[in-house]
Amino acid sequence: MIKVGVILADFIIINLLLFLASRYVHYIHPIYPLYFKEEPRVTFMIANISMIIAQFSVGITIHRRRSTVDEVFMNVFKLCLLHSAIMFFCLRMIGESGGMFRFMVIFFTVELMLIFVSRLIEKLMIRLFRQAGRNTRSVVFVGNDPAILMLYRDLISDPSTGYQVWGYFADTPIENCPPAIRFLGSLNDLNHLIDKPSGEQLSPTDIPSSKLDLSKLDELFCCLSHDENERIMRMMKFCDQNIVHFYYIPRMSGNFLLNLQPEQLGDTMVFTNHHEPLSHPINQFIKRTFDVVVSSIVCILILPFIPIIAFMIKRQSPGPLFFKQERTGLNGKTFTCLKFRSMHVNADADRLQATKDDPRKFPFGEFIRHTNIDEFPQFFNVLKGDMSIVGPRPHMLAHTKQYGSIIDKYMVRHFSLPGITGYAQVTGCRGETKELWEMEERVQKDIWYIENWSFWLDLKIIFKTALTLIRPDKKAY
Repeated sequence: MIKVGVILADFIIINLLLFLASRYVHYIHPIYPLYFKEEPRVTFMIANISMIIAQFSVGITIHRRRSTVDEVFMNVFKLCLLHSAIMFFCLRMIGESGGMFRFMVIFFTVELMLIFVSRLIEKLMIRLFRQAGRNTRSVVFVGNDPAILMLYRDLISDPSTGYQVWGYFADTPIENCPPAIRFLGSLNDLNHLIDKPSGEQLSPTDIPSSKLDLSKLDELFCCLSHDENERIMRMMKFCDQNIVHFYYIPRMSGNFLLNLQPEQLGDTMVFTNHHEPLSHPINQFIKRTFDVVVSSIVCILILPFIPIIAFMIKRQSPGPLFFKQERTGLNGKTFTCLKFRSMHVNADADRLQATKDDPRKFPFGEFIRHTNIDEFPQFFNVLKGDMSIVGPRPHMLAHTKQYGSIIDKYMVRHFSLPGITGYAQVTGCRGETKELWEMEERVQKDIWYIENWSFWLDLKIIFKTALTLIRPDKKAY
């Protein structure tokens, strides 16, 4: 119902926008195409058919319970771009083209703004609707693996998702479990609930959750080991019979999910512990083409500024313009990373990270570190093929040796080209790593990026990084 309402609002917006353009735009400025005035019915019909195609191709995300503002914007952008493109090419084929392209560019821009604003309003209305207890989803967990706590935090972090967690079944309680997650009983107690006739209640002395009716459940999340396959199949059968969505949560190994992804190898289905979208040639081509084009433009643009930066650096600190350091790259290979020098020449450059009040920094160097200007020479590394614009940040060799032996899956981050910026950096993992858990968090986010890469994710990371040029990150020191 929510999805239908959102789609209906989109059609109202585009038709209202065309109606207002046909009534008023021509009198303000002659950009309204002549064909649109001569054939308004055809124009409106093609506009609506184009939106139907765009909706089927792109869809919407706002009705989903886990959708961020960034995801909503990218979804709206793709929707409006596809709608405007289809509409333009159809009208261009059958009508007079005079002024049509210019009008469609303006139409796309206004459409994008209006639909995005409507999405934000709709998202707020959905949030209030779900906070009032409507359109909720009831959830039960099975198992005592720490992965359950990770999912629980995701489900309840945003009230607009509308999840209501009943509790969990396990033979032993979850360690450090929040009081809000109620212990419902053992796995045998769960079996009693599954086996009882629908609507029948067990006596209060049987189990703490005797009054639960699992047939009224919406979603069941199971996190049991594979040797419990009989119990898991029993739960799946119950869920299928009672229209309950069943999900299996990958168990954790150390601080990481045991996330196995299916791959077809000949006639056999195998599972790998790392799914890498960038292993596909088409994705590699898209990413590399984008890297080369953007890096070429950036390198040309920064050339006139290099003499100014060189003057400022050498005036405040004797030594070379560029700081060169050996770092770990793709597949563990070593490469020379370039940066504008932001510290005095020192013997600890390849061993110690920069700290907040590091005496090795000079004033202009501190400025270019805060604004990320010191990273710009790495676009030459991108052109050379040692780096990508987006990827896990390359670490100095000393850190690779240190953390590679004490952090599980640390070396997995080298399955991808290192980046000038990365997912970990734009999600709060910057600056000095004083504690081991801080580096572990970075590694987790780097691996997540590698396994969830998309071109749109790269654009989002670049956009967030660009904002630091205007609003410097407090951890960038």
